[in-house]
Amino acid sequence: MTTMQAAVFHGVGPGVVVEEVPRPAPGPGEVLVEVAACGLCGTDLHYLLGEAATAKPPPIILGHEVSGIVRELGAGATGVPVGTRVLVPPVLPCGSCRLCRSGRENICSRLRMVGNHTDGGFAEFLVAPVRDVVPLPAELPLAESSVIADALSTPFHAVVNRARVQPGEWVAIVGCGGLGTGALQFAKLAGAHVIAIDLNPERLERARSLGAAVTLNPQETDVPKEVRKITNGGADVAMEVVGSPATFTTALATVRRGGRLCVVGYSDQAAPLPLGRLMFFEEEIVGSLGCRPTDYSVIVELVRQGRVRLEPMVTGRVGLDELGKAVESLRAGRGLRTLVVPRAAGSVLG
Repeated sequence: MTTMQAAVFHGVGPGVVVEEVPRPAPGPGEVLVEVAACGLCGTDLHYLLGEAATAKPPPIILGHEVSGIVRELGAGATGVPVGTRVLVPPVLPCGSCRLCRSGRENICSRLRMVGNHTDGGFAEFLVAPVRDVVPLPAELPLAESSVIADALSTPFHAVVNRARVQPGEWVAIVGCGGLGTGALQFAKLAGAHVIAIDLNPERLERARSLGAAVTLNPQETDVPKEVRKITNGGADVAMEVVGSPATFTTALATVRRGGRLCVVGYSDQAAPLPLGRLMFFEEEIVGSLGCRPTDYSVIVELVRQGRVRLEPMVTGRVGLDELGKAVESLRAGRGLRTLVVPRAAGSVLG
């Protein structure tokens, strides 16, 4: 039996153990991808802390932000030759339900998520449907491109398709972690003025370097009041990219009359809604999940052109055996995206 190294999640108590497991074989219409890197995301942290359950019960290999190289083709898998550098999208739609057929594959009624419904990228190999993988141009660094799968695709969908950010609008981004930093880049690309809001001075400094017009720390100022002052009435769009009732309340309080709040962060808790205000001010609240398959090629091209940057997003690299350290850094709010690189330096990855 051919085996591989993987960081296997056995549940909140036992945690993650690096072990030798059977290497998966691609089934019909699937490809085997040798993992170059897999980004560690806040969603993984929810699983590890028991704040959310995976659809596939442990043991399971987590990780859904994957780039790599196609090494084997399953029966009938065509269009992506062996050796192709690819991105593996985190959400795998069925392609045939009503939502998929109306262009909303990201909320497919039968969707499967890598590292949730199926084994993910904290391993040397994984399998994925050939129809879903996205070829990566040779100009892009393979490992760093893994963050396109989620840390860039999710905020692209949120900014462009859900929040509908327009040139000249004021956008308040509450949370400047991985997704928030991506949202900042796409809001700037849309021609908006960005107010970046975070408790972490290092993240606020990074936001300034990426073009935020204003940065605010809730520990130092009354954020909603300051946003109303800066924008003469409130933000046209607020984006909640943390996932807590407190940050949801803050984000909504920054929105002007007729403005929009886009909720990107996940929380299993309820948040209060000022129903009278929503009615009288005609404010909108929309949710945003993942990204549509049709948008990946657009995002990859923006990165290839240098209009969206990968390097500020990647703030660390670890091997499988150092995943625990990366998790602790994520819990402490240090850095943005840490890449888990499964293969040693002598890997056959090109």
